[in-house]
Amino acid sequence: NHWAPYDDRIAYERGPRDIEEVAQECRDLGRRVEVVAADLAGVEAPARLVAALADLGTPAGMVLSHAESVDSSIEDTTLESWDRHFAVNARASWLLIQAYATHLPAASPGVAAGRVVALTSDHTTHNLPYGASKGALDRLVIAAAEELGPRGLRANVVNPGPIDTGWMTEDLRSWCVDRTPAGRLGTPQDTTDLVRFLMSDAGAWITGQVMGVDGGRSTLRSRG
Repeated sequence: NHWAPYDDRIAYERGPRDIEEVAQECRDLGRRVEVVAADLAGVEAPARLVAALADLGTPAGMVLSHAESVDSSIEDTTLESWDRHFAVNARASWLLIQAYATHLPAASPGVAAGRVVALTSDHTTHNLPYGASKGALDRLVIAAAEELGPRGLRANVVNPGPIDTGWMTEDLRSWCVDRTPAGRLGTPQDTTDLVRFLMSDAGAWITGQVMGVDGGRSTLRSRG
């Protein structure tokens, strides 16, 4: 799933064929890929995406990595921005899980029949609607783990911390490294390794967790 108008609106740097090139890389690995454009701010989009997923076969799981993220603070956040953040980050996630639940078996006690992994963030200051809506995402995924657990759903949240994908300034990169006990910034691979584990049989005993994969940054908040 992708939505190019969002990338245009916030001026993300991208190439003209990024989506197609990523899809082709996956196909070259022997995977079947269907690319679906959908604005997750729309109430009909989640069901359409899950239907497209089901067309590929019985859905094994979903990774919720979508996000609306536009910086604003207590005093300058607009109602439109607040509502859109919650529509994309929270409501769409709930509707995706709700639609996915229709593909779970009626009862699978003790069997991992499906998986949801959602990406979250603890960023809040001067990123208010994003952080607040991600907090709502955490709670709804935990609720899904408990409510749908008897039907075999394993649902977890992953908090990657700051990931160096080229957007950081040198000052910010240095600041983040200084505050990461592991001594380096995170990479996309660090996040995908955990997601892959949670989606595998080896991760089937883990559910209802908000997991930090941040090189120990979260431990700093516990210091006096």
